[in-house]
Amino acid sequence: MERLGAHRLVPVVVLDDAADADGLARALVAGGLPVAEVTFRTPAAEESIKIIAARGDVIVGAGTVLTVDQVDRAVAAGASYVVSPGLSRAVIERCGEHGVAVLPGAVTATEVQAALELGVSTLKFFPAGTSGGAKAIAALAAPFGGVSFVPTGGIGRANLHEYLALPCVHAVGGSWMVPRDLVSTGRFEKVAALVAEAVALATGKEA
Repeated sequence: MERLGAHRLVPVVVLDDAADADGLARALVAGGLPVAEVTFRTPAAEESIKIIAARGDVIVGAGTVLTVDQVDRAVAAGASYVVSPGLSRAVIERCGEHGVAVLPGAVTATEVQAALELGVSTLKFFPAGTSGGAKAIAALAAPFGGVSFVPTGGIGRANLHEYLALPCVHAVGGSWMVPRDLVSTGRFEKVAALVAEAVALATGKEA
């Protein structure tokens, strides 16, 4: 989680073909953001995670993890962290058994408190755009001083700074810099350019 926070951005990737995994990883590294959350939304996810993890130069995690079985498969594939859209005790506990970082979803005070009781203080705020956005995160953080959030969903170039300006935001997840159509058609130079643009925007170094 510290390494994710250092990069400030987490590209949320959907890979339809594991053959695209290495090209995507190269694009992320070239763009200056060696991080990937590969979602378990396609059959190619596990093999893609294996390929990216084997490179050793990208922090690769598994996203959209809903079950204990998926945790096991993600960890076996080489995922160094697991992301879940909601708060599941079973998923959190299984990640603990594997010694892998977990980022469960929480958008209410009740869910945040439940996560804290399970020993997790860095949480995914999803879907951010339709759950009140940056204002909701700021309000939720007020009574939970030790909690940090990784908002994801409905975030892009136009509103990225609203989230990164919040001290309680650990990093921001998004797919705008890794469009599924560009990845599936092998346009990795364009992906690298979008990633570099996102990094510049996040660090305030855009032209």
